[in-house]
Amino acid sequence: MVDQYEVVVVGGGIVGATVACGLARAGISVALLNKDDPLRTWPLGDCDLRVSALTQASVNIMQALGAWSGIVQRGVSPYRDMRVYDGDSNGFLHFDSAETHFQELGFIVENRVIIAALWDLFEHSDRSALICADPVVSIAAHPLGRQVTLQSGKSIKTQLVIAADGQHSRLRRQMGISVQGWPYHQHGLVTTVSTAKSHQRTAWQRFLEQGPLAFLPLHNGQSSIVWTLGSASAKAYTECPEADFLAALTMASDGLLGEITAVGARASFPLNFQHANSYTAEAFALVGDAAHTMHPLAGQGANAGLLDAAAMIELLAQAKERRRPLGGQQVLRRYERWRKGDNLVMMTTMDLLKRMYGIHDQPFVQLRSLGMNMINNSRLLKQMFNQYAMGLRSGLPTLAAK
Repeated sequence: MVDQYEVVVVGGGIVGATVACGLARAGISVALLNKDDPLRTWPLGDCDLRVSALTQASVNIMQALGAWSGIVQRGVSPYRDMRVYDGDSNGFLHFDSAETHFQELGFIVENRVIIAALWDLFEHSDRSALICADPVVSIAAHPLGRQVTLQSGKSIKTQLVIAADGQHSRLRRQMGISVQGWPYHQHGLVTTVSTAKSHQRTAWQRFLEQGPLAFLPLHNGQSSIVWTLGSASAKAYTECPEADFLAALTMASDGLLGEITAVGARASFPLNFQHANSYTAEAFALVGDAAHTMHPLAGQGANAGLLDAAAMIELLAQAKERRRPLGGQQVLRRYERWRKGDNLVMMTTMDLLKRMYGIHDQPFVQLRSLGMNMINNSRLLKQMFNQYAMGLRSGLPTLAAK
């Protein structure tokens, strides 16, 4: 049996589900393929280990698609301040939403909350299909564009395949698209903690010898932790007794939120810089982590992926309206030109920041501290940093700019 959809999206995470919802909203028939059906409900008080700091641009995308209300119903935490400390010096940065035109700098949202809201939205779209637990076996060329064969033997003819299947994308490898990059030899340790002091709807970050430690405010009063550590240290802290971990984290935080009183499950994941040499092939495109992976120190990975999604939605909607092939080279070249440069700027900036805060020689530390404090005392410079960090810059896709 052969089905036919104008676009097939492989990978139903945040970025893939956003693409699918946006295309369905534009009247394009879409099949969304995912390895399983994600959680839609969970026990009260339970928290996802993975969270995203959504910028205003990302919130604009969710609002435009109609997914934001479902996200808010499940729980979000606006953060109105960001405080950044240099653990080697007195360097300090304070970003305040009062210095912007918005009530908040962004929102901390559990990844599963975003995915559940998007899947609920997609399920109610016309001319759409969800296919779970049926992996892609092959992607063959076809006069229409591509023919996707699934493990079950089912086939789908489509004009375009969009791979949103993550950093280790199988489809990217199947299509022969190479990547460049390097491992950071670090892991990001993630968990949820309770603290003696309120997080005050503030994102806290302290740069330490091995990497930054971030406390991100959650809607239930707890904080999500992202602690960048050397790989051996991350393994040790993930597996050590709870009391030892609480003591180590309290010390590493320098008491920013007082004593760390409780901790949930702990996990860690390796950190890499990785960028696809091409974002597209014949009737094929990469979005999100399948195309680019950056250091998480500023929480921009998901936001970059959502801008990929918004750009893809806009270009394919225009092609549909003009009755042009959705998988045509004209559309795909425009997508790659639009997103590749912007992503490289963000990735390079994150890499430079990671390297800059990895230097601990005192002359450089003092210079770095001087620079941080100079920015902190300049309203104009902080406004520029705020605008960029909130995703409010020129050249945005229409969905993100609203």
